[in-house]
Amino acid sequence: MSPAPAAARTPALVPTHCPYCSLQCGMNLRASGAGTVEIVEREDFPVNRGALCGKGRTAPEVLSSRVRLTGPLVRRPATGRLEPATWEEALRVTADGLRRARALHGADAVGVFGGGGLTNEKAYALGKFARVVLGTSQIDYNGRFCMSSAAAAHTRAFGLDRGLPFPLEDVPRTGCVVLVGSNLAETMPPALRYLTELKQNGGTLVVVDPRRTKTAEQADLHLAPRPGTDLALALGLLHLVVAQGRTDEEFIRARTTGWEETRAAAMAHWPELVERITGVGVPELRAAVDLFCDAPAAMVLTARGPEQQSKGTDTVGAWINLALATGNAGRPLAGYGCLTGQGNGQGGREHGQKADQLPGYRKLDDPAAREHVARVWGVDPASLPGPGRSAYELLDALGRDVRALLLMGSNPVVSAPRAAHVEERLRALDFLAVADVVLSETAELADVVFPVTQWAEETGTTTNLEGRVLLRRRAITPPEGIRSDLEVLHGLAGLLGHEKGFPTDPEEVFGELRRASSGGPADYAGISYRRLEEEQGVFWPCPEAAEPAGDAHPGTSRLFLDGFATPDGRARFVPVVHREAGEETDAEYPVVLTTGRVVAQYQSGAQTRRVAELNAAAPGPFVEMHPRLAARVGVADGEPVAVVSRRGRAVAPARVTETIRPDTVFMPFHWPGEGRANTLTNPALDPVSRMPEFKVCAVRLERASA
Repeated sequence: MSPAPAAARTPALVPTHCPYCSLQCGMNLRASGAGTVEIVEREDFPVNRGALCGKGRTAPEVLSSRVRLTGPLVRRPATGRLEPATWEEALRVTADGLRRARALHGADAVGVFGGGGLTNEKAYALGKFARVVLGTSQIDYNGRFCMSSAAAAHTRAFGLDRGLPFPLEDVPRTGCVVLVGSNLAETMPPALRYLTELKQNGGTLVVVDPRRTKTAEQADLHLAPRPGTDLALALGLLHLVVAQGRTDEEFIRARTTGWEETRAAAMAHWPELVERITGVGVPELRAAVDLFCDAPAAMVLTARGPEQQSKGTDTVGAWINLALATGNAGRPLAGYGCLTGQGNGQGGREHGQKADQLPGYRKLDDPAAREHVARVWGVDPASLPGPGRSAYELLDALGRDVRALLLMGSNPVVSAPRAAHVEERLRALDFLAVADVVLSETAELADVVFPVTQWAEETGTTTNLEGRVLLRRRAITPPEGIRSDLEVLHGLAGLLGHEKGFPTDPEEVFGELRRASSGGPADYAGISYRRLEEEQGVFWPCPEAAEPAGDAHPGTSRLFLDGFATPDGRARFVPVVHREAGEETDAEYPVVLTTGRVVAQYQSGAQTRRVAELNAAAPGPFVEMHPRLAARVGVADGEPVAVVSRRGRAVAPARVTETIRPDTVFMPFHWPGEGRANTLTNPALDPVSRMPEFKVCAVRLERASA
């Protein structure tokens, strides 16, 4: 039988991954004409087993020319407006703007701001571009606003930061999960099945959240502390573990250090004190300890709730201490893990776009790390700048110390704390260039806008929340007028005197990344595109085979089973004590605001707000409040209410519900304009991670008509 004519053949399926959250759900793509794709279920990928949320299912809609950028834009002095330009002009104007700022004010007058959605290749190239081409220390990225506190605590306790030290498949097989500050039913819906399977297997679930979310509804026990008191809660639980004699003394002696100081700190947080601080009753505290300690193995998983605080590192550290004290670390089906948020939030924090970091999770102030990476880059180690400002501090310095900025894959006008101030700082720049797929609120302020390729139009790697390195594959050709971020960096580097060193082929960039990461904490040296095509991802660390003809390293799906990544192989208890939030309530601002996400939108909403189906499900911001609080303010459900903090005012409809504490309001942060939640949030920084305090600030409520 002769083959079907070419026109009648079904286009081949291209296996790839969702562009949104850190699950990096597997999907198949089929080119469907007109520059877009059809999504086909991919059941063989173990993380999501074919399931997708609405965001993933509708991701192809952002490929449409109706919503995306279709060509470069340059702001014309004569009109003050962004107008179409050629690529050559856009690159030249940007190179001139960066060069001018450096010549007038020095190398650190040029800043670079990256994103947790960039592929590993882009993040690596961006960090190299900042340090080699621009010679600036002023580079950080929006992932600082997501996982930095957990990363700092993880490194402090275990010597290594990987969001989950075990694969997700282990979660349903443990005995108890304590989930702190995560509403994964809305933020990563396909992951909810792991908690459902946990309970089906006889395990128990404790959820810590000031709201009774869809995730909390699945819990055996829901603890609803006052926002900003998670640290006291963890200390109170550890106090009870000690008082009841439920510590694992053999594990503590054999595999940890620092216990006595940590024990003493916990004993200063007795249950009745913790009840007064958190609002969680002593019987609930005891019930949580029983569920956690009665299980043969247990896990603590944290997300943005405890992490996005000015004491986030210590808060996560307190939950790690609880796991260590009970022997729930460094053994199968137990441990602490962080539910990383952004699509490449894990890989994005490993390969050089952080202010203090070199590829492979190396430290920028480590002489051996500088020498190794400089050798790969072909530069003098002394030429590499030192650590720079963290993300908010960098944004706060715009227009003053930092005069020109190159920004890729981020929308801080919506997503940064104290957003109105950040918008003012962006407007104060001498020059701003933005690379993005859509004209975001931040891109609207730029002098040059580069339209770049999207997930289905490019190949590259990401690293999901498990530490599993994955290959996104190109399924369609990008439209004419669109280039990749790697091509942008290549073009700028050439105009700035670096003709070599910035290839546009992602596999070539990944090859260099492998060499730069070799021997580092996040070692990718043994991972290749070929392996990623043949396997369902490879977990790092994955060093190169010891012998050229030797067996390939299988990757490391489970960390710490034989020892922790510290010099002596022992985990570190770190004593911590409760302290107040950066801003507590008072008579003028008597209510606590906390922020977060909803299921139909993603991060700043720059992409999802352009999808009709998602907008229909989540059309705009709202202020979630308890009926008692609504009655006190005098607003009914659906009526506009003003939320006022020391930084600004936001207005959105009231959503009245009994599923939130009466002293707390919640706002999602996906929208700009008068309902922008981050107009209100407090940029108070954690002293270790430099994480802003998104989750806690003092506000007052007013009828909008007032």
